[in-house]
Amino acid sequence: MEQQTVQQTAQQIAQHSVTLAENSAIKWRHHFTLDLPDSRQGCLWLHACSVGEVGSVVPIIAALCLCGESIHLTVVTSTGYAHAQRLLAQQIAAGTLTVSYLPWDLPGLMARFVRRLQPRALLLTETEFWPGMLAACRRAGVRVIGLNTRISDRSFPRYFASRWLWRRWLAPVCCFLVQSAVDGERLRALGIAANRVKFLGNLKTAVTAPQVDAQALRQRVDCSAQRPILLLASSHEGEEQALLQHWSQWQQAAPALLVVVVPRHPERFYAAEEVCQNLGLVSCRWSMQRAVRADESVLIVDAMGVLSGLFTIADLVVMGGSIANFGGHNPLEAAVCGRGVLTGPYVQNFRGLMQQLQQVGGAVVTGNDQELADAVHRFLQHADELRQLHGEAACWMQAQGDVLQAVLTEIDHLLCDHPQLGR
Repeated sequence: MEQQTVQQTAQQIAQHSVTLAENSAIKWRHHFTLDLPDSRQGCLWLHACSVGEVGSVVPIIAALCLCGESIHLTVVTSTGYAHAQRLLAQQIAAGTLTVSYLPWDLPGLMARFVRRLQPRALLLTETEFWPGMLAACRRAGVRVIGLNTRISDRSFPRYFASRWLWRRWLAPVCCFLVQSAVDGERLRALGIAANRVKFLGNLKTAVTAPQVDAQALRQRVDCSAQRPILLLASSHEGEEQALLQHWSQWQQAAPALLVVVVPRHPERFYAAEEVCQNLGLVSCRWSMQRAVRADESVLIVDAMGVLSGLFTIADLVVMGGSIANFGGHNPLEAAVCGRGVLTGPYVQNFRGLMQQLQQVGGAVVTGNDQELADAVHRFLQHADELRQLHGEAACWMQAQGDVLQAVLTEIDHLLCDHPQLGR
């Protein structure tokens, strides 16, 4: 049996390597415009950098496709490309959506790409401000709309120091639909006119719960359906160590505790497993395709596209990227599944959302590793507090209103010369 598992693992590694090699070849050919997308005259071009941005625009892409729009999505990273292929498979199969990597931001390459695609507008997510892209759109008469625009704490000083350049480079953007009032203030500080900045709400709140059989997934992870599950979501280097070193503390409160670790990046799957070995914790991998045994304390999810479903079966969620200083990750994928979150101190990438969730009691932001470990211990001991945490997060999500419809209406207004959206 052990030999069979080793063989299966070797096959999976080999298959993964082939997939990565093929994806890498596609990526470089797209970057240098050696391969160009089919012409989609009059389409909407939407650009999202990586996994997080792709996930946030899935609802609006689906809505635009239902409106009869033709969409072309560009991404930068391999993980973003794979994520788009998974999440938007229905639209791709229907021919309403195509996906490619973004060309390098060189004038000739961007101009060639825009001439071939022939979009009527570009929807530019978050802070994907590429001067060559914007210049190519200006020359081709392509209207540009900033979608869910944000300027992070880390990047704002750099933008502000060179604001005279950015004011010129961002001139083709007719309107920025910002994530928060703070983002709007930062754009205005760069010299963007107030009438080009609008706050309609954070588009990330338009996330929908995953279509998953939670009971079957629970059985897949823990066939006893009795073990409390602590989910470490989207972990980065150093975070598994920082969290799992407190295992013995938590075991006192929950002897059968199962920790499910989902590394943010595929290249860290084995690093997470190594951390468990160094701490003396028995772990197994998702790719083994079996339920976790009673003697195994940690499940390493060495696969992509699984995390959103795991929120539906987690008893307690710790968001990665917040324990080490990576700025945190989106808490809404957990909240839409009725799960509040615990984080470390580094949540600056989602500060507004985290503050709102904290205020209603749907999130706990801790100051250091020990505070986080103590918070986990407390919630494992007090089921009533845990239920309240989850309930407040779920209620907050329901109260957000229809941000998606507000954004769609505004895009329709901005593209009023092209009334196809209004159908």
